[in-house]
Amino acid sequence: MNRIEWPFLSRGLVAILRGVRPDEVVGIAEAIVEAGIGAIEVPLNSPDPFRSIEALRMAMPDDVLVGAGTVLEQADVDRLIDAGGRLMVSPNIDADVMRRSVERGMVTMPGVFTPSEALLAVRLGASALKFFPAATLQPAGISAIRAVLPAGTVIGAVGGIGADDFDLFQDAGVSVFGLGSSLYKAGLDAAEVGRRARAAVEAWDRLTNKQRG
Repeated sequence: MNRIEWPFLSRGLVAILRGVRPDEVVGIAEAIVEAGIGAIEVPLNSPDPFRSIEALRMAMPDDVLVGAGTVLEQADVDRLIDAGGRLMVSPNIDADVMRRSVERGMVTMPGVFTPSEALLAVRLGASALKFFPAATLQPAGISAIRAVLPAGTVIGAVGGIGADDFDLFQDAGVSVFGLGSSLYKAGLDAAEVGRRARAAVEAWDRLTNKQRG
């Protein structure tokens, strides 16, 4: 099965905007992108999510990766593409959803928790794996599963993860972090989300500079 490669991002951070409304999403996303985060996910259990995704795609630069989370049905993959999204994120690994996403050329990040789920996701053409909930697995659990995965598999961690966790999870092989409630909660304004985004970017950059030095 053809696999779409995980795209290059200047930082391995994905902003998860669960609960965001269409009337506020662009302003919040602008604050996030200005802070230095280049990927935005709108979970489908948010208010009118496809309208938010369409608004983002129209407003954001082409190099910003925009998509949906909590994608559970094949029909939602098609609606996501119609709205202009390129990223499909799910909390689970569903073969039908994955096949549809890969057929349509989507960047995919399905949720996995066990070696069986992780290896199935790889076989189905996942661009990256979303270990979820990562706070439960902990770095040791992710590291153990990573040992049986093909070399070069892109590992993401989502669920209970904040900037303070970057170093330990990176040591376990994680290169992509999904930032949910530590970055955005329904009701936060763009200024506060921007402040949180800048703090996450600063933590990422400090860690990256330390590794280079």
